[in-house]
Amino acid sequence: MRSTDSSGPAARRYTARAMPETPLSFNANEPLPLTGERTAPGIPEENYWFQRHVVAYDFVARSLAGARVLDAGCGEGYGTDRLTAVAAEVTGVDLEEPVIRRVASRYPRARFDAANLVSLPYADGTFDAVVSLQVIEHLHSPQEFLAECARVLAPSGVLIISTPNRLTFSPDGMRNPFHTFEFAPDELRATIAQQFPSIELAGTFHGARVRLLEMILRRSFPERLIAQPAPEWPGWLRAAVGAVRASDFAIRAENRSQRLERSLDLVAIARR
Repeated sequence: MRSTDSSGPAARRYTARAMPETPLSFNANEPLPLTGERTAPGIPEENYWFQRHVVAYDFVARSLAGARVLDAGCGEGYGTDRLTAVAAEVTGVDLEEPVIRRVASRYPRARFDAANLVSLPYADGTFDAVVSLQVIEHLHSPQEFLAECARVLAPSGVLIISTPNRLTFSPDGMRNPFHTFEFAPDELRATIAQQFPSIELAGTFHGARVRLLEMILRRSFPERLIAQPAPEWPGWLRAAVGAVRASDFAIRAENRSQRLERSLDLVAIARR
């Protein structure tokens, strides 16, 4: 999931029934090119990261029944489509117009806009919920983005954000080259609090199967995945990645046994 905040043209909306005449530059039935910036479905080597995204979408969907939802930084669109199963209306927005044309063709249950996340083309109070998963770490102006989220939310609306936990995602200080900011729990809370005073934090953790594998490996599973290029993975590792499911993760509030500092991803639920 990703959308930068570079300046750009006014939003353009696409639906499956009103596609532009300009042909897509890639097959709508194939995943987007894998650059390391996005996580996409249908790519075996990406399955661990993809399922880690799916569990976040399924977690937020539980609280969105009947809501008007904006998926800010919708990227590949698979998460936007998942939200349509419960929400009354779902709009996905991302900066890159070719991506939006493509996902509008692939996921007709949602509406999609090509727009800048720091200048959203919606009236005040349009949405009951803004969902933005694995996006804020890519933005150059997170405060401008959060201010826009607050503006387009109804007074009782909710903002739900997920982002990698810097303490486990980049423990050696080597930030992902596609990330502008990475947040520890307290840093994320402080950033969001400038616009949203009511914040609850939770974390994504490995379930029992992946924890058992980590005990055998004596290292974290993500670290093992990035230790060598995917084409060089041994067969057992390739099989283990392919077997990962969303049920192999759990999103939990902080408690004595589940400290957010140890989480894989941070999940913030914020209200004004």
